[in-house]
Amino acid sequence: MRLIVSLLGGVASLTLAARAHDVLLEAEQFADTGGWDVDQQFMEQMGSPCLLAHGLGVPVRDAVTTAKFPAPGSYHLWVRTRDWVAPWQVPGSPGKFQVWIDGKPVAPTFGCEGSTWHWQDGGAVDVGVQATVALHDLTGFEGRCDALLFAKDAALRPPNDLAGLAQLRNNLLDLPAAPDDGGAFDLVVVGGGVAGTAAAVSAARNGLTVALVQDRPLLGGNASSEVRVWPEGHTRQQPFPCIGDIVEEICPPKSGNSGNAKGAAIYDDERKLRVVRAEPRIKLFLEHRVNAAETQDHHIISVTAQNIRSARRVKISARLFADCTGDATLGFLAGADCEMSQQGNMGSSNLWNVLDVADRKQLLLCECKDKSALSMAAEAGNVAAPFPRLPWALDLANKPFPGRPTSKTAHSAAPDATLGGWFWESGFDKDPINDLEQIRDLNLRAMYGAWDALKNADGLYPNHRLGWSAFIAGKRESRRLLGDVLLTGDDFHAATAFSDPAFPCTWHIDVHTPDPKFAAGLGGEEFISTYTHGEPYTYQGPYWAPYRTLYSRNLANLFMAGRDISVTREALGAVRVMRTCGMMGEIIGKAAWICVRHHTSPRGVYTSHLPLLKELMQQPGGMRRSQPDGPLALAAP
Repeated sequence: MRLIVSLLGGVASLTLAARAHDVLLEAEQFADTGGWDVDQQFMEQMGSPCLLAHGLGVPVRDAVTTAKFPAPGSYHLWVRTRDWVAPWQVPGSPGKFQVWIDGKPVAPTFGCEGSTWHWQDGGAVDVGVQATVALHDLTGFEGRCDALLFAKDAALRPPNDLAGLAQLRNNLLDLPAAPDDGGAFDLVVVGGGVAGTAAAVSAARNGLTVALVQDRPLLGGNASSEVRVWPEGHTRQQPFPCIGDIVEEICPPKSGNSGNAKGAAIYDDERKLRVVRAEPRIKLFLEHRVNAAETQDHHIISVTAQNIRSARRVKISARLFADCTGDATLGFLAGADCEMSQQGNMGSSNLWNVLDVADRKQLLLCECKDKSALSMAAEAGNVAAPFPRLPWALDLANKPFPGRPTSKTAHSAAPDATLGGWFWESGFDKDPINDLEQIRDLNLRAMYGAWDALKNADGLYPNHRLGWSAFIAGKRESRRLLGDVLLTGDDFHAATAFSDPAFPCTWHIDVHTPDPKFAAGLGGEEFISTYTHGEPYTYQGPYWAPYRTLYSRNLANLFMAGRDISVTREALGAVRVMRTCGMMGEIIGKAAWICVRHHTSPRGVYTSHLPLLKELMQQPGGMRRSQPDGPLALAAP
C-alpha cells in the first residue's frame, strides 16, 4: 500500500473556489525582502514561512515588491500577522508595522492584535493595474508578516485553517497541483546540519548519487552563522582514527577565536558549501523544507519538499533515506517508531552578543542592520547607545541573571562572556516542535528584558548595544527515532561493548534543566539552564556507540544521524554534540554504499556485512569511488 503523509495538509478536500480577481502576496516572495528575514521554522503550525523584522530594536529596511492586479479599482486588504507578545498578556505591541502602497501607508497598523496567526483587516484600498507594496517596520522588535490578500469582494473572509490556506495559495499563486520532479537518487539526506552534510559527502565519495535537502540558505544547522553554536566532541579516535575526517573538513578544530555567539566569519558557512559543491554526485536543495513523505511496504519511496520562498514543491525519490533533521521530521512523516520526552525537555537557545559602540574594532565587525548609520554617528563622536524601556519584555528589573553584577553567581559579569551564552535557554516545559515559536519568542523576551534591566534599571553599559541575536532556535532535544538498539545512560556507565562500534562519544552526559538560582518567580518562563555534571554523568571515553542506533527498526530503508538517533534522553546528553553527530553521518554514508553495492538494507549491513563496514571505517574520509562498484582512490578533498 502506498501512503502519502504531509505536514501541511492535502489539497484534495479543499472547497474554496479559485478567485482569479483576487491577489495574494506571500511576504517571503517579495522581490526585495529588505532587512526582513525569511523564517520557515513554524511552517507546519502556521502554513507557510513568514518575514521577521529582527532588528534588535532598530527598524529594518522595507521589504518591497510589485503587485499586479487584474483590474484597477477598490480592493479589501487582509494582512496575515499576529501580536507576538499577546500570549503573555503584557502591555505594548512590539511587532508593529505598516503596509505602504505606492508610497503611502494604509491606515491600520499591523501586528498589534491577536495572539495567534490570523488575517488582520486592512480596510479598502484603491490601486491601479500595478502597485508598489512595502512592509514598513516601525520598531525593529520582531514584527512578522505571512501574507497580504487583496480581495475584490469586501465580504470575503479568508480562511485561517491549514487546509483552507493551502487551497488559497494554490489557487491564487497558480501553483501546480503536482510537485516538480526532483530526480531519483541512491540516497536522500534530509537536513543539512553537520550530521546531514557529513552523511551526504561520505555517501557521494563512495560513488552514490545523493540529494541533500536543507531548509535554510546555509549548511551547518546549529554550527552555521545563523545559530552559532560551536561544534564539540572529539574526532579521529582509536581504533578507527579516520572517522571524523569529513567532520574536520567542514568544521575545523577549535581555535582561540572559536566559541558560541561569535562573529559570523568564525563559523565559515562558505567552507561547508564549498566541500559539498566539490562533490559532483551531490545535488543540493537549499531553502527546501520536506513536509511530505510517500511510503510503501515499510519503505520510503519519496519525499516532497517545498521551496521556502517560491512555495513550489519538488518530489525526490531514492533507494535510501537519511533523517538528519534533528526533529526526526522525515521519520515522523513516514511512520517510523519514535519517542519524545513527555515531562521536561532540554530547551532551545537563541544566542546573542553585545558590542561597545565606542570601540572602533568592535564597530567595524558589527553585523547590525543599521551599521552605516551607526558608523557615521560614531565618527561624529556620538557613541552613546540608549535603549528603550520595554514593558512587554520579560520583567527582570528585580531578578538575577548571568551578566548582572548584582547577581551572586559563578558566572562572570563581563557582558561578552555571559550575556547570550549557551545557558540562555527556555522551553523546558513546552512541546519543542508545536510550541517552538513561543519558545523562541520567550528567549527574545528574556534577552530584551535583560538588556532593558542592565541599561535602564542598573544604568550600566552606556555605550554598549545589542550586536547580534539568533532568530533560528538552537534546539537540543525533540523526537528520537527508534532503532534495533536503544542506547541508554547505563550503557555509557557500564562501558557496554557492542559488536558494531560505529562512532566515538567523548562528551559527558549533558542534560539541561532550569537553573534554580534564576528560576524564582518565573513560573514556567525560566530562561537560564544548568547542566548535569559530576561523577554520575561521566564515563570512560571514548565510548564507541553501536551502528544499530543509526537506522529505523520499522522502516527498512531509513537511516538517521544527529540528535534524533535511537537513544534514551539520558544518553542523548552524550551523543548530541555536533562533531559526534557528524561522525554518525560519515558512518551512514559508508553503510549506504554497502546497501547499494550489495542490494541490502541498513539492517542487512549489520546482519550480513559488518566486517565490510569496519573495513570502510579504517579508510580516510578523502577516499573516493567513481561509481558504487568502482575501486577506491585517495583524492584531495
